[in-house]
Amino acid sequence: MASDALIPLKDSLERAGLLLDSTSATTQSQELSAKHSHTTNGNSREVRSRSDSPDAKVAELRQVLHRHRSDRQLIVIQDFPDPDALSSAWAYQLIAHEFGIQCDIVYAGTLSHQENIALVKLTNLPAKRWSVQSLKERDFSLYQGCVLVDNQGTTTQLMPFVKQANIPIVVLIDHHSLQGEIEAEFSDIRPHTRATATILTQYLQAGLLELDSNISTHVHCATALMHGLRSDTDRLMRATEEDFLAAAYLSRFYDSQLLNAVLQTARSRRVMDVIERSLKNRIVQNNFSIAGVGYLRYDDRDAIPQAADFLVTEENVHTAVVYGIVHDEDENLEVIIGSLRTSKLTLDPDEFIKEAFGQDNQGRFFGGGRMTAGGFEIPVGFLGGFNDNAEYAKLKWEVFDRQIKQKLGRLVNPRDNPIHN
Repeated sequence: MASDALIPLKDSLERAGLLLDSTSATTQSQELSAKHSHTTNGNSREVRSRSDSPDAKVAELRQVLHRHRSDRQLIVIQDFPDPDALSSAWAYQLIAHEFGIQCDIVYAGTLSHQENIALVKLTNLPAKRWSVQSLKERDFSLYQGCVLVDNQGTTTQLMPFVKQANIPIVVLIDHHSLQGEIEAEFSDIRPHTRATATILTQYLQAGLLELDSNISTHVHCATALMHGLRSDTDRLMRATEEDFLAAAYLSRFYDSQLLNAVLQTARSRRVMDVIERSLKNRIVQNNFSIAGVGYLRYDDRDAIPQAADFLVTEENVHTAVVYGIVHDEDENLEVIIGSLRTSKLTLDPDEFIKEAFGQDNQGRFFGGGRMTAGGFEIPVGFLGGFNDNAEYAKLKWEVFDRQIKQKLGRLVNPRDNPIHN
């Protein structure tokens, strides 16, 4: 979908009969979500109970927010936040403000994707980077509660500090598959919802915050939510009815020119270099394209999912996996970062990645995903850290490259499972 395709979105939705008034849109969205079921153990289906319906969730969240009036909360998003996480966290911050709750949106990693950088700068999105080095100096006692948005605490380096400070998890809102048992006062996890931005937009539709097109902050947040919804639904190509209803609601408030400015941000030369490396190094087996791209700087981490986005468009390829060793110079640490993209409807990225790479010694999976996309992060461990010996660095990469290919090969080609150089 071209970047200007969202400009006439409102007109298109009106012609399609999808642009409804707020009450009608909310009602239809809630009825749709109530019909969703989720699979347990791969065979049985468990229908969403009435207490888990969007109506009940909104009422429950409203009560929780009332109970925490005048609190200060820490909104934690993943280390490398995407548009869905950034926009959803902002929407929660604005909702909480209506209840007298002050929130800080924080992440411990970095913004490296050019669109994410543009989104934050152009909308003045109030997300703050707390580097790992500064965490020991942070005063976590300022916060009475922690809020997890678009993650479940497994993709952020902030959680050990939150736990150490005994900050309770007050709110958890996510659309990824369950990553483990999490104790939260309020929890709304919907694996079958395409974007967390859709969930937050439903909260807005239900009246937790009334958007006003005359308030620039509301317009910018609606624009960010539209971008988050668009990015997690593959430019609306994989959107469901509830996503379109959310987009219909946001279309009254978002700034189409601002969104186009975000979408038209050019790729950096370093991103293009990583894409070139992925093309050069890829192997294709059974319609899977697998590429190791070697060493990357920490700030270029988001080049990996962009390379996967590119490789999956190749003819006769339905799934692409791109990975590399990311070096954090500040911490002198290395970690294997990988991204999966697929157009195969029967392939579940969450199950695929968890089966391929398993769990650490604490029972936490090295990765997971949602429909059409997933990612993994594996610590290099004892072998990690910078080394200026080129031969050693080459040998280390070859070891990890072969190991990743072998683990993927067991699922991609389980019969002969070849290892390629």
